Amino acid sequence: MKQLNALNKYFWKYRNRLSVGVIFVFLSNYLGVLSPQVTGFVIDFVQNKLDLPGYKAPERVPEYDVLVQKFINSVQDISSTGRVVALCGITILILALIRGFFLFLMRQTVIVMSRHIEYDQKNEIYDHYQMLDTAFYKQNSTGDLMNRITEDVSRVRMFTGPAIMYLANLVAIISLSVFFMLKRDAELTMYVLALLPILAITIYFVNNTINRKSEKIQESLSNLTTNAQESYSGIRVIKSFVQEKAMLGFFTKNSDEYKKNAIGLAKVEAVYFPSITLLIGISTLLTIMIGGLYYIYGGHNIGINTIVEFVMYINMLTFPVSAIGLTASMIQRAAASQKRINEFLKTEPAIKNRPDASVINLKGNFEFSNVNFTYPHTGIQALKNFNLSIKSGEKVAIIGKTGSGKSTIGQLLLRMYDVTDGAINLDNKNIQALNLNTLREQISYVPQDIFLFSETVSNNIGFWIKYSEF
Repeated sequence: MKQLNALNKYFWKYRNRLSVGVIFVFLSNYLGVLSPQVTGFVIDFVQNKLDLPGYKAPERVPEYDVLVQKFINSVQDISSTGRVVALCGITILILALIRGFFLFLMRQTVIVMSRHIEYDQKNEIYDHYQMLDTAFYKQNSTGDLMNRITEDVSRVRMFTGPAIMYLANLVAIISLSVFFMLKRDAELTMYVLALLPILAITIYFVNNTINRKSEKIQESLSNLTTNAQESYSGIRVIKSFVQEKAMLGFFTKNSDEYKKNAIGLAKVEAVYFPSITLLIGISTLLTIMIGGLYYIYGGHNIGINTIVEFVMYINMLTFPVSAIGLTASMIQRAAASQKRINEFLKTEPAIKNRPDASVINLKGNFEFSNVNFTYPHTGIQALKNFNLSIKSGEKVAIIGKTGSGKSTIGQLLLRMYDVTDGAINLDNKNIQALNLNTLREQISYVPQDIFLFSETVSNNIGFWIKYSEF
């Protein structure tokens, strides 16, 4: 869960939306818990006015909410029973409509906030990716990078939006319902809610399982994405060597691993969610049974109206409490995904500007002095005691067999890597003391690996001109 602390900066940024959204959650649920009280009142009122058999006036007047009490005071003197019932029905309908309006506003604030966070997080990850050095991209697959900025960010959004909304809704409805249930009858409330500790313990243990399985799912999904990305990129090579069957075998293996992990998580959730619903159902049965016994034997000042109110409260708790499992699953999946995102966001680029980096106009004097370089991801030594001096205006061709270090010289000159030993000087100034952007802007480099963006030929040729406008 501590992995999700990285999202606090976003919650602070959108604190107004979050705060207003939580207020709407509370208001919608507050209006929701008023309906059982109005229903309880009208049942008792009808029994009393019609003098139904078995009816006994309550020994003490029930404590209703302030708004409900004002409504009761306004209709209590009306002689027509039908009119009171109609007014109560209209009131319940109005409460439902206003509650629905607040639910709409709740989604417009919390869910929209999550989309803003998703947008900001994707931009942050993409910007950080571009800051990382070449060695990082040699050590990490493109498919894994893509999966973290897409699938993992999407799962985090499910936490910043729906999970936050469900959690706030859960806290509000349970707090309000339990508060009014305790005011109505504390002992019956204790019996009805006796199963909640069992529910809490179940959630604690199952959440750990969900978290472990979620991490495995994300890892296997990254492998699957990488496999697919490499196959699509190298399709010409695959077809040339007639390796379609072999590549299908690799993909099937990764797909089976992902399916196995996903089904494992689905099995846990398949047992988890119905179990919560079962506990809620048992609570409803306890309400009817215990409340019915109290009513039959005339104890605890409980009437039919009290039983109806409690059953309505329990039904209102059904979805929020059953959503505990869904919310917990969202949070655990988000934590697993945020952990993967944090791994890369906390990766510092090996190649970066010094605090005192210089910005100069290069004249074109290059000097490699006793340069040694070993690739960090393979341990292969590409250059050993390499010396080269090129004056401004000179043209130099470097030839050699494959793997002799020709491309390495160009990458070191652009400072895609830093030398292991020795120094590279440009105009008598160490390359590591120069500003990276200024350095690369003044050196034209044509790599041997051809890459075309998904654009027109014209836009690919004018790549710098097109994108520098942004």
